[in-house]
Amino acid sequence: MQEPQPWWRKEADPSVWPVFEDFRVFLKLCWRHLKLPAPTPIQLDIAHYLQHGPRRAVIEAFRGVGKSWITSAFVCWLLLRDPQLNILVVSASKERADQFTTFTLRLIAEMDLLQDLYPRPDQRNSKIAFDVAPAEPDHAPSVKSVGVLGQMAGSRADIIIPDDVEVPNNSETQTMREKLAERVKEFDAIVKPGGRVLYLGTPQTEESLYNLLAERGYEVRVWPAQVPSLASRANYGDRLAPIVASMPFEADWNGHGGATDPRRFNRMELVEREGSYGRSGYALQFMLDTQLSDQDRYPLKLSDLLIRSNDRDLGPEKVVWANDPRLRIPDLPLVGFSGDYWLAPFEYGRHAETGAVRLHAYQGSVLAIDPSGRGKDETTWCVVKMLHSQLFLMEMGASRDGYSDATLQAIADCAKRHKVNQVICEPNFGDGMFTKLLSPFLLRTYPVSIEDAPRATQQKEKRILDVLEPVMNQHRLIVDRSVVDWDIQSTASLPEDVRKNYRLFHQMTRLTKERGALVQDDRIDCLAIAVAYWVESMDAEIDNQMEVPRQEA
Repeated sequence: MQEPQPWWRKEADPSVWPVFEDFRVFLKLCWRHLKLPAPTPIQLDIAHYLQHGPRRAVIEAFRGVGKSWITSAFVCWLLLRDPQLNILVVSASKERADQFTTFTLRLIAEMDLLQDLYPRPDQRNSKIAFDVAPAEPDHAPSVKSVGVLGQMAGSRADIIIPDDVEVPNNSETQTMREKLAERVKEFDAIVKPGGRVLYLGTPQTEESLYNLLAERGYEVRVWPAQVPSLASRANYGDRLAPIVASMPFEADWNGHGGATDPRRFNRMELVEREGSYGRSGYALQFMLDTQLSDQDRYPLKLSDLLIRSNDRDLGPEKVVWANDPRLRIPDLPLVGFSGDYWLAPFEYGRHAETGAVRLHAYQGSVLAIDPSGRGKDETTWCVVKMLHSQLFLMEMGASRDGYSDATLQAIADCAKRHKVNQVICEPNFGDGMFTKLLSPFLLRTYPVSIEDAPRATQQKEKRILDVLEPVMNQHRLIVDRSVVDWDIQSTASLPEDVRKNYRLFHQMTRLTKERGALVQDDRIDCLAIAVAYWVESMDAEIDNQMEVPRQEA
């Protein structure tokens, strides 16, 4: 006996049957309707995997490839083939899930090929849940959206699409990750026999939920932004998409190969994004590699800094970094890992005619303070000045006397010495008490505005890395040589087995995202407070900033 034909077969012109048989053909029509460029080979490969992949699959693709858009089109295509399907879309937030269903419903309303699916007046029709016109009456809507922590009990679905259920807000701590891992087990109770669960996502941590799903029987397919190096391919195992695995490897600036989808992100785009995300963030968000190497696990490198003697009043308009062995500084004590090193600047912005280094007054100067009580912790302070989106660490001080008069006076003297425009103080200590204690000393020595820095709520280690890593990766932090010398000398009186823990550059090179990664973190935390103050001012490119004083002149 011949099987009954799908509902659309009875009316459809045979010439358009490929649209129904191959999702990639439908995707091209959909992209044309949206006035988008034709789908890229990577997008078509994801589309093919959506159609022919296993019942339980995890699709990991780099940020910006269009996973959600492709899958919205896939939902439309599935309903075009079988309007009796029930599809559940789950995201980390209800709002994000609603955006998925809203876009899907709009495609149905606007594409000629899909308009027969648009809900009738007597059917459900909202961004939360909607039916398609040919669907028979059912308790479950054709498409429904829900947050991963929302009400899923009682739902039933042929296909569940968890779209970005893992985000920083729900995967920051181990407790959060465990809660999320338990929550998604609910999908097994919701999906109908023979149904599919298709995860879409990008890993947010090294202990990503998507790694755990592989242990639960899901097939994981990975499309990174660049061809992985031969050494790092072992980290992917059999998860790497065959289309990527077959691409030739040509080493790039970061040890990866060329762009896997150059029509989406070319090499220069990826350079900019690595600078913005930092190496470890780029490894997760774009390379989808959760097994970080030591280089990525300890993302702050001494070799990303520039060491020079800075003038207190004037700075060079542009300081150029280069990884040239001739620029290494051998006479400074090396506290980083093996293979790390200090670097002097390669070049400066110079006058075209005279060749002299162009110097300008700093555009601002901030003194940041990380206070503490008496004991093993230090009260630390540092001065960071800004010029043309470059940050200059001018001086750092530390005291284990907490908030003694000597410490408060030393801070006031430092503010006067560098003529700072602003003093900011970390408020988590004593609920702003330190600011009130310091104010009389500043008023007497160097009257300047003082305020509390924004209150920190994020895990400390992650907060510090989020601030410092992008700045250092772009080589925009220039350290005065005297700070390096002071960092060593200031701990000379401490016991030999603990002195390294108090040093700024030891803390810098040993910092990871793990809670409690450092024994002492006062100095690196103080530097992060100062750098965070300037982050908004650094959005403009150095070269663009340089044009302002030239035009004024």
